[in-house]
Formats: sequence, C-alpha cells, structure tokens
Amino acid sequence: MVDKERDKISPWTAAAVGLGAIIGAGIFVLSGTAIALAGSYALAAFALVGLLALIIALELGELGSLMPNVKGASYSYTYMALGSELGFITGMLRYMALATSIGAIALGFGSYLASFLSIPLGTYSIPFAMALIFVLSLVNMLGVKKAASADSILVVVKIGVLALFIGFALYIALTNPSIGTSNMSFGVSGGTLGGIFAASVAVFFAYSGFQSISTLTERIRGGARGYVTAILGAVIVSIVLYILVVLAMILLLPPSAYSITADPLSYALKSVNAPSWLFTLVDIGALVATTSATIAMILSASRSLYQMSTDRLLPRYFRKYNPHTDTAENGIIVSAIIGVLILFAGNIYVIASISNFGLIFDYMLIGFDVVHFRRHGVKAPFRMPLYPYLPALSIIMLLVMFTGMPKEALEIGVMLIILLLATYYSLRELNGKKVIRVRLFN
Repeated sequence: MVDKERDKISPWTAAAVGLGAIIGAGIFVLSGTAIALAGSYALAAFALVGLLALIIALELGELGSLMPNVKGASYSYTYMALGSELGFITGMLRYMALATSIGAIALGFGSYLASFLSIPLGTYSIPFAMALIFVLSLVNMLGVKKAASADSILVVVKIGVLALFIGFALYIALTNPSIGTSNMSFGVSGGTLGGIFAASVAVFFAYSGFQSISTLTERIRGGARGYVTAILGAVIVSIVLYILVVLAMILLLPPSAYSITADPLSYALKSVNAPSWLFTLVDIGALVATTSATIAMILSASRSLYQMSTDRLLPRYFRKYNPHTDTAENGIIVSAIIGVLILFAGNIYVIASISNFGLIFDYMLIGFDVVHFRRHGVKAPFRMPLYPYLPALSIIMLLVMFTGMPKEALEIGVMLIILLLATYYSLRELNGKKVIRVRLFN
C-alpha cells in the first residue's frame, strides 16, 4: 500500500498539470484577442468566466471524488449518469476539443518562437508548432509521472515571468499616470454586447485546461481531498493571475491597439519599447507556458480515448496501454496527428472557438450529472456547496456563451453532433443492440 501511494503524484503536482494547461492555453495566447473583442470590459469577462470555471471545478470535484478510478473525466461522469448515447457524444466532443486545443496552443508556441527569433510569423509558426507536438508526444510516452513532474517545474517558471510582466506594467502606470487612466476608460470594440460575449468564448478557452486534472484522479495522493485541493487551487490561482495580467496589458496599451494574434504579450512589450531583457524573459515564459499546456492537453486527450475504448465505445486500437508508464500510447499518436492537422484550420480565435463548442457542451452536461447522482441519493466524499443553485447557474451561463461563438464554430459543432448521432446509431444497429424505450409522462 505504501509503495502504491509513493508512486502517486502530489496534489501540488496535479495542480501544476492543471495550471500548465490553463495558463499556457490562455493568458499567453488569447488575452489580446479578448481585449480586442471586448475592450476594457475584458476584465469583467475574465472575472465572470473565472466564476463559471470555479463552479465547474466544484462540480468536477464532487464527481471526481465519487468516481476516482476513471480516466475519462467528464466523459466518464456523463457515461455513468446519463448513458452511452450522451456519453459517446460528450466523449467525442470533449476529445475533439482537447485535440483541437493541442493545435491552438502549439500555434501560440510557434508564434512566440518566431517572434523571439525575429523571423516571419506566417512562414515559421506552423512548422515550429508541428515540431513541438512531435517532441511533446515523445515526452508523454515516457510516462504520466515524468510528464506531470516536468509540468510542475515549468509552472513555477511561467508564474515568475508573469509576475515580472505585471510589475513592469504597474511601474509604467505609476510613472505615467495619465497613460493608465486613459487606457482604462471602459469601452467595447464595435460598441455591442456581442463583443463581450465573443470575448467570453476566448476567455473560456483560456480557463478550460483545469479538467486535465480530472484524468489523473486515481494517481493523486490523498484521495478525494487531494483531488479537490488540486483542481480548486489551480482555478483560483489562474483567476488571480488572469485578471492581473489583463489589467497590466490594458495599462500598457489602449484596448483598441490589440488584435487577434497568438503572441499578445510580446506585442504589448514591443509597442512600449520595453527593455530587451524583459521582452526576452516574457517570450521565454510564453514558450515555457505553451509547452507546458501542450503536454497537459496531449495527456488528457490520449487518456480520454483510452477510457472510451475501455468502455467499448471506440475500437480496441485505442485500448493499447503501457502499465509501466501509465500512458495510452495509440491515443497519444492519434491526438498528435489531429493537433497537427488543426493548425491549418484558421486563425487562433477560430481554432479556439471550435474547441470551445465541445467544451461548453461537455461542461453543460456535467451540471446534469451532479443533479442525477444527487437525485438518486448517491453520496460523494466531497459535495459541492449551494446545490442545486450553482449547477443551474453554470448551465444557464454556458447556454448564453453559445451566443458569442463565431458562425464557423457553431456550424462545425452542429455538424459534428449530427455526425456523431448518425455514427452511434449506425454502429448500434450493426451490432444488433436492443432499442431502449422510456415513458417520460404518465
């Protein structure tokens, strides 16, 4: 028993995996996009979506403490609560969201590396992103513990870099108070509420990485308490960091100066002629952050495929598992290939929005999962507070978020759901499975 516990990872290491996915997926890549879409109100968008992320983290805390031995996270919870139909659709949408995230974050890495080397972004960012995905797939093959330990080291580095960035912006604002005051005048690009909703889509992607902790529940020391500590700690730290960094960006430049780019912090520093050493450190921090986030996304995506295959909803091919490294090797390979292909889907905002469709659908069902188990009297070791108000609030907020998504992402998402439904029922028919009929009303 002692040896098994020693082989597990600490709550801090698990939180580092979540922070690795959260911070790299958002603040270094999509913060400028959020400001471009919502102006100074991007601060409110980060705070509100942070609240939503905290509610979802509480829901995942309850469900994860109830089912600590599953590797599929929210897919597994929906599969157990609502059945194989919604489980299959949710699992595949969640997987596509994670695999798409690999490409989106790696593209951020490529853009920062090209900026750091002072070479054309359009020419080199995608090849750099492809190289990152290949190398980090090999890192994940070495094992969960090694990948998670690497993440914990990278997290310390990038938090330190963000602290330097925030400190520099505060120094600029204090020495030039008129600049900070004028930049903080609230306004929305285009003057529409739609800009704030659109920014929330980008912001939601920025917070989405915390679910990567849910795929490691059985590997975390301390059982339910260790898991809940890890997921809540990761979300709370990210909320504080996100709001401070966005505030720093607005202090440096007026919101109208930002656009949809994958390297917003570098852009802000260049625009104010920051010291070369700070520019270099922030670029290195961004490279570390996006590397860390890509590790977490590859890990989460591969384990989701493995769990769905274990539940017999995907072919045996994805069931290949190395017990010595605790890795789903074929899942890593397939996820890396999809991550590379998505690099050619469009700009960073479109890619993130495609990923978000699956995440929003997925997180919406998590609220229903909590309600299901509570109504059936299933008691989890950790129970979220303010039930059923918080699950209801999260479902409503997620439904509203669909209104801010770009048309391309909505079309792709709807088509994917239709395709998944057709695939599921075709396979069910081919396998001769009995049709289940229920009566909803007396």
